Amino acid sequence: MRTYLEQSLNQHYLLENFGNNLKNDTGLASVICNCCKKELRVENGILKDECIHISHAFGYFSERDGEIQCFDLCEECYNKMIAKFRIPVENGERTELL
Repeated sequence: MRTYLEQSLNQHYLLENFGNNLKNDTGLASVICNCCKKELRVENGILKDECIHISHAFGYFSERDGEIQCFDLCEECYNKMIAKFRIPVENGERTELL
């Protein structure tokens, strides 16, 4: 769950602007893991802990057609989640770190 310094950038804005690139989280105030409620470190609007952010717009063939859901997972909860997968996630390595 993310909150922003400006009210206009909170949940309704994010859901309405689902297709936009959220890498520029300007004004990020806090991020809380939706699974364990751990508050992740945010300093000067920059997320300082690893976080998995998922936004998904459900399509026509889904029971949730038209819904958009967003959530954040801390790295520990993500690791616990993928450990339960029957088919492991594919791993790769990024060679250039910016």
